[in-house]
Amino acid sequence: METYLFYILAVVTVIGTILAITEKHPVHAIVHLVTSFFSLAAIFFLLAAPLIAMFEVIIYAGAVMVLFMFVIMMLDPGRTDQAGRPGLRQWLLPAILGVIILVSIGVLAAGYVTAPHTSSAITVREFAVTLFRKYGVAIEIISMQLLFAVVGALYLGRRRAP
Repeated sequence: METYLFYILAVVTVIGTILAITEKHPVHAIVHLVTSFFSLAAIFFLLAAPLIAMFEVIIYAGAVMVLFMFVIMMLDPGRTDQAGRPGLRQWLLPAILGVIILVSIGVLAAGYVTAPHTSSAITVREFAVTLFRKYGVAIEIISMQLLFAVVGALYLGRRRAP
């Protein structure tokens, strides 16, 4: 059963990512990308990595998507008053993907049994110490890149005097 869930979620992840790449409207692309992130988090949970699944939801589906929305709103991609309401056909595929993710998470939650604590499991503290000691420079570089992206979005989105 877990093997089938893995492949179903993998297909949802790939489809969501492809739709995010090929979507013309940036807000719709973000919705597809969030769908992909949630299905990827369910895959991590299925692979017995709940901490990574939690990071996937909190960091990527939460913080990074807020940053993307901030950049899109700053750049003002087009006139929203001319945009029409999506029809039923446009809602069908995201609804199907969302139902697949929710059913998969429900099946995982119903069959999840907590295992007794083993000595080989790494704690959150050990993970954080390893992450910041070994990869501290990389994390700082990534945070600087995000800062530069926000400053660039502000620069590009500012109104110029006529």
